[in-house]
Amino acid sequence: MSFAGKIALVTGAASGIGRATACALARAGADLVVCDVNTEGLEETAAAIRSLERRVLARRVDVSRCADMQAFAAEVHGAYAAVDILVNNAGVALGGGLLDTALEDWDWIVPINLWGVIYGCHYFVPAMVARGRGGHVVNVSSAAGFLATAPLLAYATTKFAVFGLSEALRDELLPYHIGVTTVCPGIINTPITRSARMRGRMATPAGREALVTSYQRRNYGPERVADAILKAIVRNRAVAPVSPEAWIMYFLKRLAPGLTARVNRMAWARFERSIPAAASGVG
Repeated sequence: MSFAGKIALVTGAASGIGRATACALARAGADLVVCDVNTEGLEETAAAIRSLERRVLARRVDVSRCADMQAFAAEVHGAYAAVDILVNNAGVALGGGLLDTALEDWDWIVPINLWGVIYGCHYFVPAMVARGRGGHVVNVSSAAGFLATAPLLAYATTKFAVFGLSEALRDELLPYHIGVTTVCPGIINTPITRSARMRGRMATPAGREALVTSYQRRNYGPERVADAILKAIVRNRAVAPVSPEAWIMYFLKRLAPGLTARVNRMAWARFERSIPAAASGVG
């Protein structure tokens, strides 16, 4: 696929992977439709796209609200018959196991991480099919979408669902020449570590700082995810792990699921042991 002259829609575009992907698509020649609840960050993204001499339609949209997405789709389809590329990226994070997670937490994360993707597909894919010119859908899941772990129980639940939705949708859209890619980034240094809700042992300043520090130390930026997304679209890949650890765990899960589970538990136990040490270093 050539991106020149295409219309690409990216949700959650105010920062992180969403902004990096929108800008990468603009540099490749696409015009953009972007949305987010963070209006200040969204306008910064729109300004960056305009500086690349591409057109952009930017709107404040809460992807968890059906009415917002319906109105957004109506406006977009008033300007374009259909988008060529749909990137359902908007998402939030929640740390904690079942015993630490309240129903209110579920009510927060499921509408954004799962219903946001469902609404995106529901309101934009039919127009792509009706136009009959193919296209591509990218649903951003996570390494937690194929490798669940207790401290990310609710988050993994939503990302597993996105993974399953994408797999089924790829089969359904094959006759219409619309590709579907499930993107599983891995440990990426984005603002999500600051905005994530933390429960249980992680719900302390020390726990937060340990999480943020570990991601900063890893220093794998969202621009590398954006590059991987564009390559996955061009190659029409079904699943696209991004970081090296995401690739390793993706294949290891299939070859040795028991070993993978043990390694995963050991990694989280090691991280939790680092929390008191992190606390002593916080000024």
